Amino acid sequence: MEKSNKLGFWVLTALVIGNMVGSGIFMLPRSLSEAASPAGVISAWLVTGFGVLMLALVFGSLAIRKPNLTGGPQIYAKELFKSGSHASTLSGFMSTWGYWIGNLAGNIAMITTFAGYLSTFFPILTSDANWFTIGHFTLKVGNALTFLVCSLLLWGTHFIILRGLESAGRLNFLATAAKVAGFVFFIIVGLFAFEQSNILPFTAPRMDEAGHAIGIMGQINGAAVNTLWAFIGVESAVVFASRAKKQSDVKRATILGLFIALGIYIGISTLVMGMLDQNTLIHSDKPLIDAIQTVLGPIGGKLLAGIGLISLFGSTIGWLMLTAEVPYQAAKQGLFLPAFLKENKKGLPVFSMIVSNGIGQLFIFSTVSKSISGAFDFIIVIATLSYLVPYLISSVYQLKLVVKGETYKGKQRMADGMIALLATFYSVWVIIAGTADLKTFMYGMILLASGILFYRPKTKKKKAANQKTKRALSA
Repeated sequence: MEKSNKLGFWVLTALVIGNMVGSGIFMLPRSLSEAASPAGVISAWLVTGFGVLMLALVFGSLAIRKPNLTGGPQIYAKELFKSGSHASTLSGFMSTWGYWIGNLAGNIAMITTFAGYLSTFFPILTSDANWFTIGHFTLKVGNALTFLVCSLLLWGTHFIILRGLESAGRLNFLATAAKVAGFVFFIIVGLFAFEQSNILPFTAPRMDEAGHAIGIMGQINGAAVNTLWAFIGVESAVVFASRAKKQSDVKRATILGLFIALGIYIGISTLVMGMLDQNTLIHSDKPLIDAIQTVLGPIGGKLLAGIGLISLFGSTIGWLMLTAEVPYQAAKQGLFLPAFLKENKKGLPVFSMIVSNGIGQLFIFSTVSKSISGAFDFIIVIATLSYLVPYLISSVYQLKLVVKGETYKGKQRMADGMIALLATFYSVWVIIAGTADLKTFMYGMILLASGILFYRPKTKKKKAANQKTKRALSA
């Protein structure tokens, strides 16, 4: 690969922060307030922050100990079984498939949130006026324009990345720097505008669909999937490990990025709850803008919306880069169709980008019939569950290395074993919490099972290639 396409420590750190602090920071305050009381929300952030820290340490350790396994946490699935076996190939493929589809869904959550914040400047994006009707389907003006904005952002970013990975990474770095500065500004304003009465009662129960009260532990469970969504992307540096200038930068960038993101999330989530009353917050499509407008008026809202647009644009760059990299690296490991190995002159996975963004365009059709917040809520639960399987696999693989003593010498083995065990417990807990709802569980299973349709063509091509090799050797 060209040296110009290698990524340094600060660009990797920006990718981690930028991919974590994306759509979640703008929309989650509303989702969390609906699921839990202020005490439940803060507790969920702390528990999730600790769990994700354990996962980040696992990712960083594996990146150093297994530098040949590149492309993301899903790659480790094949290493749980005998090398070259059908079980190894199938598990690696299915894990990669779920992670890739989760990325595709997550990208659309990012892009639809961009459209939501753009509506601050162009209110017509939320217009309920009817454009035309075909049979029982009515297309609203706002939904149609949102679809066009999302499509333009998707393909505009696509062509920016194709111009070069390093230049796209630098653009992401500038956008990340702008967003961090903007969020620091929001936190300063929020400290002066915080109203204690808005977060009282601090431990108020929430009600389920049947009208039963949900206690504090139930609220933490309910908020766990949403708070984890905020940290999806902590593995970004690991996905780009093969493109890093130094392998040691991968772990350092992951840990630093996580702590910066955690500070931003806890600070802003807590302050928003104190700036808006609970009812207003729960029904807000743009909670951060609504919060800052209570202090600075419309000008403050437009300022924050502008920062939000820069932030989401940078995150879109990072996520589209990551999404295309996943099947490309999987194909290098023999887990995906060889077509995904196709590169352009700059070493970028051009075929993977076209396919990934083409499927992403199909996801964007969800904006035609759903509100922005409705599309966001639906996507994040399904996408988050898709990430949890590779996260769990990474933790289990780290445990396997510890038990066997592979790559270990000295005391670090015991510490890594404890970290991997905690990461495993955390992943299992969130999976159980996230699949408690039968509908969500079924959607998640259908999403993962759909990969079987593409696994058979892959194995056929692999068998054909093996037979061709055998004939060549025997000739």
